[in-house]
Amino acid sequence: MKTKKAEKIARRGEMLDQVGALPYRRGPSGVVQFLLLTSRGTRRFVIPKGWRIKGKSDSQAAAVEARQEAGVRGRVSRAAIGSYQYWKRLGKSFVPIKVAVYALEVETESPKWKEARQRQKQWLTASQAAALVDEPELVSLIDGFTVPD
Repeated sequence: MKTKKAEKIARRGEMLDQVGALPYRRGPSGVVQFLLLTSRGTRRFVIPKGWRIKGKSDSQAAAVEARQEAGVRGRVSRAAIGSYQYWKRLGKSFVPIKVAVYALEVETESPKWKEARQRQKQWLTASQAAALVDEPELVSLIDGFTVPD
């Protein structure tokens, strides 16, 4: 979505929608681990997320974001496991964003990916991941995560 279009929508008081992936795997001891990455601007820990993609379902778009931002591929849940809200800086203003989150069971992790030079990533336990993200609703999603059927 273009910045000017997003700002126009936000000025009307509407929340913008994004999709995100919560990449996970089972560690060597069977404990579920989550993949977080740093944002490009503020370097905060986040999950892969972005705008909806025309011609793709929201879960497919979330999988594309995970591949581009974190270099991971896998099985994505068809239904969102939840959502969270945050404020995004667009140009000189901040706009409210609602992110629908889809679980992504990581099957492969590429050593090279599109945004590798712009981000760092780390596999973490639920308690570690929850301590590093800023959004309370995302913390709740991580804390309450159960592996989808």
